Amino acid sequence: MDSASRPKLFDFHGVSMINIFTDNWEAIQNFQARPDDILIGTYPKAGTTWVSYVLDLLYFGQMSPERLNTLPIHERVPFLEATYQNMDLEYTGTGLADKLPTSPRLIKTHLPVQFVPKSFWEQNCRMVYVARNAKDNVVSYFHFERMTFAQPEPGDWNSYLQKFLAGKLAFGSWYDHVNGWWKKKQTYSNLHYMFYEDLAEDTGREIDKLCSFLGLSPSAEEKARVMSEVKFDNMKNNVMTNYSTNPYMDFKISSFMRKGKVGDWKNHFTVAQNEEFDKDFKKKMKDSAPQFRTEIGNQITANQTVFI
Repeated sequence: MDSASRPKLFDFHGVSMINIFTDNWEAIQNFQARPDDILIGTYPKAGTTWVSYVLDLLYFGQMSPERLNTLPIHERVPFLEATYQNMDLEYTGTGLADKLPTSPRLIKTHLPVQFVPKSFWEQNCRMVYVARNAKDNVVSYFHFERMTFAQPEPGDWNSYLQKFLAGKLAFGSWYDHVNGWWKKKQTYSNLHYMFYEDLAEDTGREIDKLCSFLGLSPSAEEKARVMSEVKFDNMKNNVMTNYSTNPYMDFKISSFMRKGKVGDWKNHFTVAQNEEFDKDFKKKMKDSAPQFRTEIGNQITANQTVFI
C-alpha cells in the first residue's frame, strides 16, 4: 500500500472511522467474549503496546518464554476491530482472538466504549483502559500517521492539530473517548482506568495496581523481570514488540516507538496553538472528567523515554 491509496475517513454512527476498522463490523459486534478475557482499551497512541506487553509478561512470561521470541505482540494480543487483507498481512482481529491458545485471552481495542461488543459486558470481563494527556497523544498520533499507510494522510502539523480538536481522526474525538470510558468506570466495577503519565512516572507502582486489580501476585523476581522487559529501549530494540515487521509502516519516516517523552508536546506546539488548545480543552472537559498531567515534574529530561 502506498500513500496514494491511503484510506479515507467517514462518519460511522457518529464517530470518524476508516474501513479497516469497520469492514468486519458484524463479526466484531457478535464477538463472543469469555468470562476470563481481558480487554485493553485505549485511544490510539496512548500506551497500548506498552500495557499489552506488561500484561502478556505478567500472565505468560514465565509459562512460555519461547513465545516471547517467536510471536510478535500483535499476534499475542489481537487488535479486535482490525481487518488486514493486503500485502503480507492478512487476518481479522476477531479471527485471531478466536484462535488464541492462551487463557486468559488478552485482546486490545481502540473502540469508543459504546462500540465495545456487548458480550464483554455480559460476561463481566475485566478491562484495562489507558488514557494519555491530549497534547502528547496528538503529537504521537501525528507521527504515527506519517509513517503508516494504513491510516489517512495526516497533512501538516497545524492542520492535523485542527483535525484532532474537531475529532476528525480514526476512532473519533479523544475527548469523547477518554470521557466515555471514564463515565463507564463509574458503573462498571471491572474496569481499571490508568494514566500513561502515572506509568511513566512510576511503572512499578502502576504494575502493582494492575496486579491488585487482576488478582495476580508475581514474585519480586518476576516483577523485576517484567520491569526490565518493558523499558522503552528494550521494547524499541525488540523485533517482537517494535512493529518493525509490519508492512504498513515506513520506519524511514519514523519508528513506531519514537524518541518521545512526557511533555514532548512542547517541541511541537507554538504558543498560539497551545493557547487555542487549552481554551478548547477547558471547554470540552468538565470538572467530573478524568484529570490529566501534561508533564511529570523532574522526570522530564532531555533523554526521557516513553512508551507508545
